[in-house]
Amino acid sequence: MEKKKRTHRGAGYTLHREVKRPTPSLLRAAQIGVLDYKGTAPAKPEDKDALLVVSYGAARKEARALAVEPLMEAIAEANPDADIYEAYSSPVMRAKAKVSAGAEIPSAEEALDALLASGYTRVAIASLHLFPGAEYACLVEMFNAVKTRFRRLVLGVPLLYWMGQEEQRDDAADVTQAMQTSLPPTAEDEATLLLAHGTKHPSNAFYSILQTRFEMAGWDRAYVYTLAGWPRLAHIVPRLRAQGVRRVRLVPMMLAVGAHAARDMAGDAPGSHRSRLIEEGFEVEVFQKGLGELPAVRELYVERVNEAWDKLRE
Repeated sequence: MEKKKRTHRGAGYTLHREVKRPTPSLLRAAQIGVLDYKGTAPAKPEDKDALLVVSYGAARKEARALAVEPLMEAIAEANPDADIYEAYSSPVMRAKAKVSAGAEIPSAEEALDALLASGYTRVAIASLHLFPGAEYACLVEMFNAVKTRFRRLVLGVPLLYWMGQEEQRDDAADVTQAMQTSLPPTAEDEATLLLAHGTKHPSNAFYSILQTRFEMAGWDRAYVYTLAGWPRLAHIVPRLRAQGVRRVRLVPMMLAVGAHAARDMAGDAPGSHRSRLIEEGFEVEVFQKGLGELPAVRELYVERVNEAWDKLRE
């Protein structure tokens, strides 16, 4: 049976046709979307292709089993011809995973070194990060630093990247729809609060983009808030009161349910978000599933991975 060709709705960026002699800096700055380096050396029969999947990481064995492993299995099922490898971008997650789960997960740099040593000359790097923040920026820097060591090197985009601008796809709208279909519906006096980690990086603005897409989709009692960025829980509570909300569902907007979701969001300690909301007079329900556990969101992750792999195999 002939394999059906997959199509992707994302695209890169092309400089305006009136830019006749772009500087090297401008050319590099204009490299957005899926990054693709093609070396000048001719292809050889012994060239080998690999798919390297990079996530922030999951420290707890249970979290990895529930969220990361099913996602990796879905990626393998969608790409049965790929030699698939895995890396964690967070050194903290790598160290914790080694202690708690006995898992030796390499960094992206370590994984690429090992792939080169094993004879892989063409590699697609796929990102399982939420959006292009500091972790993804590190992948871009690494890509540019090591790309000339490969015949071809591709770097895909994270889950949220395009925003419907200039006829690109709208990743925030797609994620909103996937989250809506994955969560129980809310009654008039209920609200859904989605906890993200937050960042000092300017990409924190993606949370505002998501909030706008919630509202455009009619999901007007859903709020994304952060642990370490903006907005925080304190910014959301007045809006809940203004809407007459009495019951709140807490949902982690992270790949896997780790310590932040289990302790800071849903824990029994006085400072947890659950405890603070109960003290404020709300009834609280906890939905303890990471993004990797939700089939509709997992499908979007697989699409991003496929996009990087298909670019390499063009």
